[in-house]
Amino acid sequence: MFEKIANYCKVCYDELAHKTTWPTRAELTHTAMIVLSASLVIAVVVFGMDSLFRWVMSMVYPA
Repeated sequence: MFEKIANYCKVCYDELAHKTTWPTRAELTHTAMIVLSASLVIAVVVFGMDSLFRWVMSMVYPA
């Protein structure tokens, strides 16, 4: 059992160290900016929809 665990760890290390292609700093920065931009756009859309629904509900159910 311990041989299987040790073999698994060796295979994982070999794959991460020698077979994986890591992104460059520029690729990582570009991807992070895309994710940040998309998150901001989605947040603005959700905020807009929430405000619209709140306004509609205040018209339907006045206080």
